Amino acid sequence: MIKTSRTLICAESGRSFADDGLISGEHGYNSLLRAVYEEKRFTPRTGAPGLYRYADWLPIDKILEGSAIPVSYWSKELAGRLGMSKLLVTFSGYWPERGAFMKTGTFKECEAYSVCARFPDANSTLVVASAGNTARAFIRAAGENNISLAIVIPEKNLDSLFAVSPVADCVRVIAVSGGDYSDAITLAAEICKRHGFINEGGAKNVARRDGMGTTVLSAAETAGLIPDWYVQAIGSGTGAIAAHEANLRLNASGAYPARVMRLLLTQNSPFTPITEAWARRSRTLAPQDISEARRQIDCIDAKVLSNRMPPYGISGGLFDVLCAADGEVGSVTNEQIGVAMRLFEESEGCDICPEAGAALAVLIKALENKIISRDEFVMLNVTGGGIKNIKRSLNPRPVYPDLTVSRDIIEHENDIDGICEKIGQYKN
Repeated sequence: MIKTSRTLICAESGRSFADDGLISGEHGYNSLLRAVYEEKRFTPRTGAPGLYRYADWLPIDKILEGSAIPVSYWSKELAGRLGMSKLLVTFSGYWPERGAFMKTGTFKECEAYSVCARFPDANSTLVVASAGNTARAFIRAAGENNISLAIVIPEKNLDSLFAVSPVADCVRVIAVSGGDYSDAITLAAEICKRHGFINEGGAKNVARRDGMGTTVLSAAETAGLIPDWYVQAIGSGTGAIAAHEANLRLNASGAYPARVMRLLLTQNSPFTPITEAWARRSRTLAPQDISEARRQIDCIDAKVLSNRMPPYGISGGLFDVLCAADGEVGSVTNEQIGVAMRLFEESEGCDICPEAGAALAVLIKALENKIISRDEFVMLNVTGGGIKNIKRSLNPRPVYPDLTVSRDIIEHENDIDGICEKIGQYKN
């Protein structure tokens, strides 16, 4: 049993809150909360399993079975192809030869095993919206630890779901037909207006962000130094916020010379609302034509980078983090992603997911445009990979929805009541 001592601080007001394991966005301010831990030193727990090596900086009350840790290593082959002298790859996925054992192939396991370890043992159901990767991770973490879970996912993203063991009875999957990730978020929020359903909170959940922040802790521990640059593809930008927050904790710890990592982020063209807003240095995303946004999302290969409602302008959100970290936000095409994915597999020996390919693609562009020097210390966050290894070794099976509903159901309260009844049937 590990229970970390922490309080939650509002980024806007500075007000502190006790952490009951549930509080996220509903605290009276349009602001993210941040966890402040009693343990200020960076002291990885060498005997703790998986992700819980970094338990002192996770807002958790227990340890769950089955977690794995991001693996960081100095690249030789890929770095050589790019002409870089200090390229650190932080890999989250299934690559046993590298010591990476995330059986869902995604760094979203870092979120899931942190969020579920914060969620109190209660007669309630955790509700999570997902574009695909998050769903795989939460289905595994909740299922293996008997946590009641409802996943809401766009029907068109169901082909990204798989599991290496049967889906547990405590898990329900709801597919939204005719909708996208933002529709799934909206339906999840509506479900959580009913008694017994708790909204996981997305970016507003400190456990989600601090779980993802373990990628930076892994990189710093491996290198003995905080990187000059952090590179990642983004949908919501939550991972980048998490990286910056982890950076601040490391600076305060005194474990390494203090440094604020610059952020190099990217979206998959043509769906680039954050890229466009940051180019204007605007806190506000441009108004979206929803039909056009859905058309753009249908065009991109990295489907998980498709959040129409990211935590961008909120206090403590991505805009503030980009300002603090002197960040850059680019865009890459499907073709550039494909080239980068092939380059990584040819040089490093493992397949990566499209969103990780997008991160490598924007790094290549930044090197060519001299935004990043080839001698700077760069952390490349490979947020998913090893799917071929999973298929070869673990016999994954598809995950089918328990219920498929139209996105139009969001406007009909009685129909949502019916969904909630069906979700809860397994308890009876």
